[in-house]
Amino acid sequence: MRFTALLARAVALLMILACAMVLRPGVATAQDALQPLLQEHQADLAKPSRQTIGPVIADLLASDHPGMADFLRKWEAREVYLRPEDGLFFYAEEAGDTLRLIDIDSGAAVAEVGSREVDQIRPNAGVRRELAAALVPFELNAADPARRAEALEAITRSADESQIAPLRDSIEGETDPALKTRKERLLTLLVAQFGATKSERLDAIAGLGGDTSIEARSVLNQLTATRDGVAETLPDDINLARVLEVGTDLTEAEAHDRLVEADLAPPRQTATDLRDVLAQHIVDGTVGGVPLHQLDTTAARARAYEALEQAGTVPPRAAPDEVAQAVAAHVFYAEYLQPDPQITQAAEDALTATSRTLGLYQTADLVLDGLSLASIFFLAAIGLAITFGVMGVINMAHGEFIMMGAYTGYVVQLFIPDYTVSLLIALPLAFAVTFGAGVAMERLVIRHLYTRPLETLLATFGISIALQQLAKNIFGTQARPLTAPDWLGGAITLNDIVSISTIRVAIFVLALIFLALLLYILKRTRLGLEVRAVTQNPGMAASMGINPDRINMLTFGLGSGIAGIAGVAIGLYAQVTSEMGANYIVQSFMTVVVGGVGNVWGTLAGASLIGFLQKGIEWFNPSNTLAAQTYMVLFVILFIQFRPKGIVALKGRAAGD
Repeated sequence: MRFTALLARAVALLMILACAMVLRPGVATAQDALQPLLQEHQADLAKPSRQTIGPVIADLLASDHPGMADFLRKWEAREVYLRPEDGLFFYAEEAGDTLRLIDIDSGAAVAEVGSREVDQIRPNAGVRRELAAALVPFELNAADPARRAEALEAITRSADESQIAPLRDSIEGETDPALKTRKERLLTLLVAQFGATKSERLDAIAGLGGDTSIEARSVLNQLTATRDGVAETLPDDINLARVLEVGTDLTEAEAHDRLVEADLAPPRQTATDLRDVLAQHIVDGTVGGVPLHQLDTTAARARAYEALEQAGTVPPRAAPDEVAQAVAAHVFYAEYLQPDPQITQAAEDALTATSRTLGLYQTADLVLDGLSLASIFFLAAIGLAITFGVMGVINMAHGEFIMMGAYTGYVVQLFIPDYTVSLLIALPLAFAVTFGAGVAMERLVIRHLYTRPLETLLATFGISIALQQLAKNIFGTQARPLTAPDWLGGAITLNDIVSISTIRVAIFVLALIFLALLLYILKRTRLGLEVRAVTQNPGMAASMGINPDRINMLTFGLGSGIAGIAGVAIGLYAQVTSEMGANYIVQSFMTVVVGGVGNVWGTLAGASLIGFLQKGIEWFNPSNTLAAQTYMVLFVILFIQFRPKGIVALKGRAAGD
């Protein structure tokens, strides 16, 4: 009997255990389900806002649910839907004209509904920023590098002390060198702001010294941010930035306004304010016991106001002498928002180092801009310098040859859509077109006017107007595109300060190529020898069998051809219009006059001087380039008073003229 009872109890116990084992998976599934957690915050999730979503996200993350990261990610991507009939949340994917609802916990498709049967959860930009910040610990170790990069961007936008630990843990396993560098740099920024110990914060701040990035400067500026204060004596419990001197750092009126804001002094009162207040308190022909006919002086009005003030009728006011006394009785100062003096001093030292580095980079950027502008001026002026030096002709149509070259490049691109191929064809074709136009102009007009410089000036000016009008008739008045190849797009960026467009680098290289080519032609070829001979002494050159007429024709054509190539280069970044040449003719003449006529090195020197000086003037007033050009003209006028033959003066006919 006893054995039977024991056996029955054992069987019952085994059945209970079996039931428990059978039921346990279901219980675990219910406990691990994500949907119940979401239902606890259904109202806030259905209509999220920037003000209320923070605690909701924190509560969801505190659950440590394995599917929470996927939910937050899909919520941020607006892939979460609410079914109004039962209040449940689902993921959804398009299925033709309907939406396929996917269970958040199981991932199984449960139904296909119309878009009007469910509500899409659409978090605004503020909520999405909160979600991105919450996803940072999950995304820092994501397999996709793009997601890791997005996580770093989220940290940059919303830096927080809690991000230090996951960011530090993710660095060791980072496989992408660029992302690893970004993580290490971002960790330095976070530690500088929110480091657990002072020593690690100081080390991080010291590491930011000389860093010219916007993020580093922003962190240092936050650490050195100040607020203004005022007191009767300088407080001992503040991190003092500096004491403000009245008359130097702020005016007496500004100082008194701060006293008024701090309720340490009554507001000032002007004569008009005083009169208006007294007019409002006239009683039986008197104001404060002072008859109206006596209120014709400032002293009487002040006495009447003081009587009203003593009676409590009007608020206290500060007389001019009282303003000075109140200001002199207080100390004005600026205090750091960061309470630790060592932290702020380290940040100030880092900012000082950064300022020095910024100055160096700004100088480098200015030098690059000057080189770029000088190369443009050199290309535009070298042809004019050669023709002017050899022939003594002032060619006012030189800018129109630049325009012809640019339009040649535009026409080539109409027939050859490949921008690289079209550019390679346009450069020699522009030289050929403008070389031919220059030779025709020299044969038909210029050669008849060699001994009459004034008539040459007028004739070439008339030709320039005719060429502009011809371009308008053919191409219209609107700007035409001369598109650069993709490999010339963008810019070469060294950091946040120093950058230069790729096109300007290409123009600089083109200028160097032309410099070398011209030097080779002038120094190593028969044509160059004859050109130099005619430049120095045309009579002697003719007696040696050189035909000056032929040299003049070829020289004018060469100068015009170079202008055509310059037009293609300039047209890649400037507007191609019929008047574009006029924008460069003045600078070209200034370059030639300053550098010295008929000399390649003189043109290079003149272009460098004009380019660097103009960029230097623009640096003082970047918004007014016209003023810089005006000052440049004045400089050239003064320069030729002291050195009329230019930087590199020639001997021979040019020197004699």
